[in-house]
Amino acid sequence: MQFKDIIGQSEAKKKLLNAVKGNRVSHSVLFLGPEGCGKLGLAIAYAQYISCENKTEEDSCGVCKSCLKFNKLVHPDLHFVFPVFKTKKITKDPISDNFINEWREFVLQNHYFSLNQWTAHIADSENKQAIISVNESSEIIKKLSFKTFESEYKVMIIWFPEKMNKEASNRLLKILEEPYEKTLFILVSEDSGHIIQTILSRTQLFKISKIDDYSIVNYLIDKHSIEESEAVNIAKLSHGNIINMFQILGSTENSTKFLEDFSTMMRTAFKADTIEISNWAKEISKSGREKIKEYLVYSLRMIRENYLMTNNIPDLVKLTGGETEFSKKFHPFINSRNVPIIYEEINKAYYHIERNGNASIVLLDLALKIMQNIKN
Repeated sequence: MQFKDIIGQSEAKKKLLNAVKGNRVSHSVLFLGPEGCGKLGLAIAYAQYISCENKTEEDSCGVCKSCLKFNKLVHPDLHFVFPVFKTKKITKDPISDNFINEWREFVLQNHYFSLNQWTAHIADSENKQAIISVNESSEIIKKLSFKTFESEYKVMIIWFPEKMNKEASNRLLKILEEPYEKTLFILVSEDSGHIIQTILSRTQLFKISKIDDYSIVNYLIDKHSIEESEAVNIAKLSHGNIINMFQILGSTENSTKFLEDFSTMMRTAFKADTIEISNWAKEISKSGREKIKEYLVYSLRMIRENYLMTNNIPDLVKLTGGETEFSKKFHPFINSRNVPIIYEEINKAYYHIERNGNASIVLLDLALKIMQNIKN
């Protein structure tokens, strides 16, 4: 993976490049940033640049023996640790190596993904809590005790170190206190508040910000051939989160089903039929967390487009044929009095779903709030 594969983040890339050029590679660094900012991709690109045999001023070469192995995530000096759990196949003491093939495939497919998306990918049942256990620490020690195979550095990328249990954290702390020679730890985190302070004190903090709208717009135009006005709209809805961006893009593929669900929610809310609202919430909650998030993003877009119709701004409205037919009758109910409230409630629902709130309760509460405001 190269820096050019990361959307935006020009400042972060520049700092990482300068650290290598200036021989200021810290043995342990914490990449801290919000979801969807590209921090995992940056970590891999940074490691690849360090190991590249023919570095350029702005990136790894991509074609040397080291880069070719990094491109497949199979370089012998590149190691990963990430949250896992027991499955039907792995019934005892699961560690990252048990899932390394799935991990490589998942990362190479799209390195912008959430913890929930990863756990859903490897899960064979619902409601499993992924962690990094103390068993992982033994594997880390074993791997790092060997000399490097091909590169100057051994690289250990720990994704979501906040998911380490207490025993694993203490074992990792000992390694960081007495690091092996030519070893680079890259911790990739979204919440440093759940990492023990003694680990934080032994890592160099590297903050990564959310993606700027300009970079998202350019990416959508260049890679997905999307018109500029629509790209700007998607960028605003993404809030600097590339995972959100892909969900919005994906929602167009599910627009027929989402439109049906959206129209049902609004119709039952307008009728104030609490029994039907409850049934709707239970049915939608079965879709799975990621699909619900996509639906909520779709709902935000529908509210925005209908508000534009209410304000008679047809040139900015972007709706499919089915959505247009529905909105002809629906848009008068979306106005300046209720649109801020409805928008806020959908965003709240997204927030709670993202943080593992009870989907049925969250959706029921959302529909009831819309019921209170749809006739306003």
